[in-house]
Amino acid sequence: MRTEKDGLGTREVPDDALFGIHTLRSMENFGSAGAKLPLELIYAMARIKRACARANRGLGLLEKDTAEAIQKACDAVLAGGHDDQFPVDVFQAGSGTSSHMNLNEVLANLAAIELGGAPGDRDRVHPNDDVNRGQSTNNVFPSAIRVAVVLGLPELDRAAEHLEEALEERARAFAGVRKSGRTHLQDAVPITLGMEFAAWARAVRKDRGRLDAAAEPLRELGVGGNAVGTGLNTPHAFREKILAALNEDTGGHFAVAEDGVEATQFLTDAGAFSGALRAFAHDLLKIVNDLRLLSSGPRTGLGEITLPAVEPGSSIMPGKLNPSICEAANMACMQVLGLDHAVSLACGAGQLELNTHMPLVGANLITSARIIRRICTALADRCIRGIEANEAVCRRNFEQSAGLATVLNPVLGYDRVCELVRESVASGRPMSELVSEKGLMSDVEWQRLVEASTGPSD
Repeated sequence: MRTEKDGLGTREVPDDALFGIHTLRSMENFGSAGAKLPLELIYAMARIKRACARANRGLGLLEKDTAEAIQKACDAVLAGGHDDQFPVDVFQAGSGTSSHMNLNEVLANLAAIELGGAPGDRDRVHPNDDVNRGQSTNNVFPSAIRVAVVLGLPELDRAAEHLEEALEERARAFAGVRKSGRTHLQDAVPITLGMEFAAWARAVRKDRGRLDAAAEPLRELGVGGNAVGTGLNTPHAFREKILAALNEDTGGHFAVAEDGVEATQFLTDAGAFSGALRAFAHDLLKIVNDLRLLSSGPRTGLGEITLPAVEPGSSIMPGKLNPSICEAANMACMQVLGLDHAVSLACGAGQLELNTHMPLVGANLITSARIIRRICTALADRCIRGIEANEAVCRRNFEQSAGLATVLNPVLGYDRVCELVRESVASGRPMSELVSEKGLMSDVEWQRLVEASTGPSD
């Protein structure tokens, strides 16, 4: 054990620990979430720390060997070799100081080792004076949230695009499958199964666009603004140099916040991105619930499509198959909605110069994006691509739908068609028989209307 000292006294820290006394206190103080801060946020802070070390060196505020050792320490953390050194719970000090100091201590100790020292050697590399020079949790942590989200967006977008493409492929495959539309869960005018899948693909495409748009404001970073965003104790050029180094490293096109005080006080940009994830979750909920309805059966439901079988559906009913992937997607999306609600509450709970709920916001954003990404991939690969149309069922429902009679409106008028619909429903006879029997039009004329029933009439 080694002895470390802070403003509250001394503590014994394990010799092999790269973290220090601040982290030790955080481990003792916090644990109610039972989950560590997502590594994506740790890595984003490490990228910012590396950029800050380069900026400090360029401004002559750090010795060359110290700056290089800190940068190497950041590289080591980003390589994933020290993930076990970041044990702090999500529910911690509200600005994220606990995890931020955890990283500062790990980087300082790795840098000290690089320079020939040992963990805890603060005279060689200090976690506050060197690793954290010109920085504050109040701007590093919210900047890390932004960096983590922006850098994670391409992977999320690829998963969403994968789902979109799967839906588009099925839309093409089902383009000629006519069926009854349904509004209010009642018979409505005809549609094709392909149109339904194409509409879902379009919804996903729009969700991708909403995420892209919501990510743009996140490229403004308050890093270098220090405790309240004013830049106290930093040179004027510090922020620009940090961003130049960070952009060179990440290609993220980040920019200095237009107003550093606003960037420190408000988490609204993060809340807006969470809102875009929420909208995506709502759309996915709608899609998978539609799939569950359309595949309901096999004998007593709609049964217009068959979902791929992925597992036996019951411990008691032999042969039963359930829409398990859709059900998993439902639960995943509901979780995203709950996470977003917490983000919304946290974004509105700041006081004066700082929001003190940042770890919750950051963790929930990362978790929600991860959930959406994974469920898009699962839906595409284990559900959508394997869906088959039950064309005979679709055709029967198309022909028997009360909504099909709407094609007669231009010929017979609303009131006369309404009478025919009531008679068809009461007798169970299809509209084609009634129209022919009453001499209202020939079979050829009826078929011409039916063939054009899934699009404009001209």
